[in-house]
Amino acid sequence: MFKKYSIKYYNFILFFLLLAIMIIGVYVIDSVNEEYTVKQTVGVILAVIIMIVLSFIDYHFIIKFYIPLYIVCNILLILVLVAGSTVNNATRWFTIAGITFQPSELGKTILIIFFATYLSKLMDAEKVSSFGGIAGFVIFWSVPVLLIYQEPDLSTLICITMVLLTMFYMSGLSYKIIGIALLILIPTFSIFIWYIQKPDQKLLYEHQVKRIMSFIYPSEYEDETMQQENSVMAIGSGQLMGKGIKKDKNESNTSDTNLISEQQTDFIFSAVGESFGFFGSVIIIGIILLIVLQCIRTGRRARDDVGFLIATGMGCLVGFQSFINIGVATRLLPNTGIPLPFISYGLTSLISLAIGMGIVLNISLQKRKY
Repeated sequence: MFKKYSIKYYNFILFFLLLAIMIIGVYVIDSVNEEYTVKQTVGVILAVIIMIVLSFIDYHFIIKFYIPLYIVCNILLILVLVAGSTVNNATRWFTIAGITFQPSELGKTILIIFFATYLSKLMDAEKVSSFGGIAGFVIFWSVPVLLIYQEPDLSTLICITMVLLTMFYMSGLSYKIIGIALLILIPTFSIFIWYIQKPDQKLLYEHQVKRIMSFIYPSEYEDETMQQENSVMAIGSGQLMGKGIKKDKNESNTSDTNLISEQQTDFIFSAVGESFGFFGSVIIIGIILLIVLQCIRTGRRARDDVGFLIATGMGCLVGFQSFINIGVATRLLPNTGIPLPFISYGLTSLISLAIGMGIVLNISLQKRKY
């Protein structure tokens, strides 16, 4: 399980980037709502400890349990539907002794580990583009995705699907298969948009349909777009340099006026723009981009295919999830709830990402043998 590693190969750049973004997250959350500061600080400390410990555990030991991890992931997703807490018509959380746990967030990292191992075995057997390989991918993907769909958690479903499809492509999927899939998916998407507008449609909940329609026809759904409009206004109010973390007592802000509900989670980027301004926002986006690039760099230098897929999968997760969160906060995408990695309040998301990044750090300690 533990190996002797040369510390000179430790990816200190990635480690300190992660530490910096998590500390920034605590300060941003404190500026939004001080009630969450202590919990997030404790979460950051725990996340850093987990990350350091896992960075020295051989990732080959962890992937041995890829099947049990997949089973546990699905069991948790089933249990949350049966005995989870329901908030705003969504059943996504367990609440135990005041601590909230969201299985779908942990599931993102588990599914990356599972599919990285599964796809690496297909790569070894040169069966990535075979009927059996594609069918197996679809079956293993569909089980957790259908459970997440039932919660419902459409944003997580879209995000993890994007990540896993990218991993499938990176494993060497034939361009012929990709072309056929696009020829099927593009018209299917058009039919989907047409169908969800029908009064008797059964695919999505009413509030999900309204969010999509408000993005396409904003003038007809003004109530649905108000949250995003307030978010854009908050970001714009930061101007170039921002108002700072500790604002003037006489200066009103979105956290004081409650213009944005649950700003510490899904709309945390509105607080980033308000507090740090354009320059600060660009720096934070730059840090996220550097984390993604470090994951990709680690994957390219990994000693084997499973290490390559785990590292690139975690990079994709951070990149896609950040893009969706910031896109929603700036009204570039339809309104959907998903946390901004390492910055939004949420211990499950933070710990799950720390687990994945700890494994990536271990991968960087083991070079590919040429």
